[in-house]
Amino acid sequence: MGQLVSLALARHLHGGHTGYYPFSTTTFDTMEAGDFKDFAKAMTDYIAEYLENIRDRQVVPSVKPGYLRPLVPEQAPQQAEPWTAVMADIERVVMSGVTHWHSPRFHAYFPTANSYPAIVADMLSGAIACIGFTWIASPACTELEVVMLDWLGQMLGLPECFLARSGGEAGGVIQGTASEATLVALLGAKARTMHRVKQQHPEWTETEIISKLVGYCNKQAHSSVERAGLLGGVKLRNLKPDHKRRLTGDILKDAIEEDIRNGLIPFYVVATLGTTSSCTFDALDEIGDVCLSNDVWLHVDAAYAGSAFICPEYRYLMKGVEKADSFNFNPHKWLLVNFDCSAMWLKQPRWIVDAFNVDPLYLKHDQQGSAPDYRHWQIPLGRRFRALKLWFVLRLYGVENLQKHIRKHIALAHLFEKLCTDDDRFEIFEEVTMGLVCFRLKGGNDLNEALLRHINGRGKIHLVPSKIDDVYFLRLAICSRYSEESDIHISWEEVKASANDVLKTHSA
Repeated sequence: MGQLVSLALARHLHGGHTGYYPFSTTTFDTMEAGDFKDFAKAMTDYIAEYLENIRDRQVVPSVKPGYLRPLVPEQAPQQAEPWTAVMADIERVVMSGVTHWHSPRFHAYFPTANSYPAIVADMLSGAIACIGFTWIASPACTELEVVMLDWLGQMLGLPECFLARSGGEAGGVIQGTASEATLVALLGAKARTMHRVKQQHPEWTETEIISKLVGYCNKQAHSSVERAGLLGGVKLRNLKPDHKRRLTGDILKDAIEEDIRNGLIPFYVVATLGTTSSCTFDALDEIGDVCLSNDVWLHVDAAYAGSAFICPEYRYLMKGVEKADSFNFNPHKWLLVNFDCSAMWLKQPRWIVDAFNVDPLYLKHDQQGSAPDYRHWQIPLGRRFRALKLWFVLRLYGVENLQKHIRKHIALAHLFEKLCTDDDRFEIFEEVTMGLVCFRLKGGNDLNEALLRHINGRGKIHLVPSKIDDVYFLRLAICSRYSEESDIHISWEEVKASANDVLKTHSA
C-alpha cells in the first residue's frame, strides 16, 4: 500500500513520470550502539575528571557577551561529524564560557545539586525518553514518582496528611522549580476560594470575585511569589516583617482584617522557610493558625532550607507545617539531585486538578481515577522521568549520608562565620542557621560594594550581594559537595585580602 501511495505521489509531482522518487529509505550515517558506547565512555571519563578537579578551574569565565559565535561555524554541518570532533570542541567552545557552580570557590546564590547517581539516572531517563503526562503514557514514570515523594516526605517528617500512602487524595508531585510550585498552589487556592464565594454569593460574577482576591507574603519572599500573583491575575501584598525579618501571625492577622474591612477576600498566603536574601524563617505555626481561622490557603516555600529538615534537629523551623495546604522544597538545590527536581505536596490536589483539567479524548485512558495523571498537577503537559533521580540518589547515598552532607555544609558555614567574627572589621548581618553566611565590613554600603567588586574582580571566588532595609551585605553560600575546611579558609583569605586593599584605598 505504501509503495502505491509513493508511486502516485511521485507521478503527481513529476508530471506522471516515475523515474524519480522524492523519498528515500536509504540508511543514513548516524550514531549506532558501538559509537554510543565509545562516546559515552569518553564522556563519563571527561565528567569524572572535570568534577574531581573542578577546584583548579577559574570559577567565573573571563569571556564577554558574544564570545561563542566566532568559535563555531555560521551554519550546521551538512554531513555528520565524528563524535571525537565534538569531544575536541568541549573545552574550547563550552568550558571556556562556563561558570563552575560546583567549585568549592563558588559561593553565590544558593547551591544547585549534583551527584554521580543523579547524572546516571538522567542518562537512563534520556534513554527511556517517555513523556509521562498520564499513567498509561508510562506507568512506571507516574508510580515511581508517587512512591518517591512518599519516601521524601517521610524523610522530612511531613505529616501523613500530605502523603499518598495515607490512603486519601493527598500526595506529592515533582515540579520543575519552586516558582512553578508557588504558581500552582496560587491557582489551586484561587479555584477553592472561587468555589466557596460563588456558593455564598451566587449573584457575583467571576470577574467581580477575582477583583476582590488578595494574597500575602513576607516582603523578603522570593520574587517568584510576586510573579505568581501577576500570572494569576490577583493582588498580592508584600508585608513588612518583624525586626527578625520574619512574617508573624500578628502581622498577617492585621493585614487580613484590614482587607476584609475594605471588602477584599483573602485567599492565599506564602510562608517562606529560608528567605533568599538572608535565610530567615517565617513564623509558620502562628501563620497557620491565622490561615485556618480565615479559610485561607497556606503554601510553604522551603526551596533551599527544606533539605535540612531530613535532619531532625532542624525540624523545629517547620513547626506548624500540618496547618499548611501545600509544601514545597527543591532537592535540586541541596539534596544532591541534579536540576530539575522540585518536590511539592498537596493535601487536596483536587483543587489543582479542577483548575487545570482539560481532558481531550486522545489523553483519556481506562485507568483514569485509579492513579494520578500528573498533567493535571502542573502547568506544562509534558514531563520527564524525574523520579529516577530521586530513586538513584536516595538508594545510593542513603538517608544517613545525605544528613551528613547537610550537616557538613552547615558546619562549614559556621566556620566562615567564626572567621568573620574573629576579625573585628567585619560583622554578621543575619543569624547563621543553614549553609549561608550574610556578612559585611563595618561601615557604609559604598565600602561593602567596593569589597564585593574587589573580591569578584580577583576571580578566585565568587559571591553575590543583597540589601535589606537599605543595608548592603555580602552572601557566602556553601555550594559544592566537594567543599572542605581548607576551601573555606582559602575563601576567607580572599575576602580578607580584598578587605585589606579596599580599606587601604578607602582610608587614603
